[in-house]
Amino acid sequence: MRLSNQSLQLFSRIHSLLAATSLLVGCAGPAIRSQSPEIEALLSLEADTKLVGDYAAPWGVNAQRIERAALVTGLPGTGSDPPPNAQRKSLMADMQARGVIEPNKLLASNATALVWVHGYLPPGVRRGDRFDVYVEVPSDTETTSLASGWLMETRLSEMAVVGNRVRDGHVLGMTEGPLLVDPVSAGTIDSVSKLRARVPGGGVSLTSRSIGLILAPEHRSVALSKRIGDSINKRFHAVIRGSKRGVATPKTDRFIDLEIPPCYGGNLARYIRVVRCVAVIEPPGGRHARLELLTRQLADPVTSPAAALRLEAIGKEAIPTLRNGLDSKSAEVRFAAAEALAYLGESVAATHLAEAAMNLRSARPAALAALGMLDDANGIDALQGLLASPSAETRYGAFHALWKMDNTAPLVRGERLGDACSLHLLDVAGPPLVHMTRSHRPEIVLFGVAHPLADGLRAEAGANIVVVVEGSQATVSCFKAGEQDEQLEVSATIDAVVRAIVQIGGTYPDAVQFVQQASSSRCLDSRLAFDAMPSEVDGRTSIHEEAATQDRDIPSNTPPDNESAADNDNVRQRARTDEPS
Repeated sequence: MRLSNQSLQLFSRIHSLLAATSLLVGCAGPAIRSQSPEIEALLSLEADTKLVGDYAAPWGVNAQRIERAALVTGLPGTGSDPPPNAQRKSLMADMQARGVIEPNKLLASNATALVWVHGYLPPGVRRGDRFDVYVEVPSDTETTSLASGWLMETRLSEMAVVGNRVRDGHVLGMTEGPLLVDPVSAGTIDSVSKLRARVPGGGVSLTSRSIGLILAPEHRSVALSKRIGDSINKRFHAVIRGSKRGVATPKTDRFIDLEIPPCYGGNLARYIRVVRCVAVIEPPGGRHARLELLTRQLADPVTSPAAALRLEAIGKEAIPTLRNGLDSKSAEVRFAAAEALAYLGESVAATHLAEAAMNLRSARPAALAALGMLDDANGIDALQGLLASPSAETRYGAFHALWKMDNTAPLVRGERLGDACSLHLLDVAGPPLVHMTRSHRPEIVLFGVAHPLADGLRAEAGANIVVVVEGSQATVSCFKAGEQDEQLEVSATIDAVVRAIVQIGGTYPDAVQFVQQASSSRCLDSRLAFDAMPSEVDGRTSIHEEAATQDRDIPSNTPPDNESAADNDNVRQRARTDEPS
């Protein structure tokens, strides 16, 4: 039977897609369209090459949940006395240990509420790093709203069910701060939303978490563990405790500890993928054959992402091949090559990554993350050019990358408003945009210098602050029972009013409430966006998806040191379904 040209092309495409899939899973298995004798010879050499991913899987790449019952104060009569349950008992014990006088009386007040607090320690977190904290009112309490509340200092630990009883472990984090009830664009908050809140960046890690590789049972030996470590160290180095050395430290015949190079600090998922593509065993002439094969694979949009990872794992020797990929007619190939070049420190990739961030929505998160690694003139210029984009994701993603690169640079430095938040006023082109965060850190970024408020606006900023706009002036008033009223007169612009709110005693959640009300009442022409950070939308495997299929993490910071601990833990990890939103 003879097939039409269209059928042949379809068959070839399906073959390439299947081959590319095999490449992405552990970076194992070759993929190329042509099957000429020359290619068959290259594939034969490639098959004899063994990669880290052929022997080991990542360990420690799950987020670690820590939690505890806690107390919220400062509520405007919306709190309640919690029922006599295990959560109340836990909170009472904590309050008594801290020397709180008459804890039962404090809990009975409608200005307080018992809540359940949790956060996630990400993979590779270091002691002192900050993380988001999530707060929720238990279903069996009568609290009606957490708005205007303050989360009292709370010690967070990992909890587990042991012998039908809930046990908590060591204290791994601390948290405290004002509660941000999730703002919504419609201007109203439903009754359920009022019972959930966050403290952006309100947690502080009290521990450091390691990541590493765990060898499969059939490959465990001291010799192979050392060989894998040596192979990784030929490719990756980092300054550790003041001296430059390899990132891999074989600990046992089954576990290799990994440090995270600075350039991968914001993209741990990619680091793990690249490490698993490092060659451990290469036949004579294998490197040359691999480069030739990967050159062909890089030229194909179907196989280019996996080929770029392998080339990145090879290192500097692969740079010429990746540079050639920048000349491709395919935007996908140019992006794959540019992304790998960025992590190899090649700033020639900057313009191609900026192009991808603008035109390839699926590639935008990875493009901005890679641009953040290019801290030279090319990378900075490319990011600054994106600040005028019509896309809120692209603009804020570019700002975030520039701020992480150098938070003292005049364009992005901004100002600190007391202990409340950071305010950044960017003199850039493009439509006016007000961006506010609900995660990572309290922050307001104003794109453009003109953000006026319309005459006639009356908005609240928390329970005690009211803002009234008349003409070009705004009056910010604070009313507290038993205290003298305060008033500030400022210009009717977002930045001036936010400064006044904080100066008069307001918090970041108060400022968020005001800006949201100004927008919903159509008294703010500037677009308002929350958390417009680009996220993975192109089907790439996230770090949590990798963990679900490969990780053998155990619920502690101790590397696996016995067979049963690792094997049993695989079951425990799959029982965890709660991931950070």
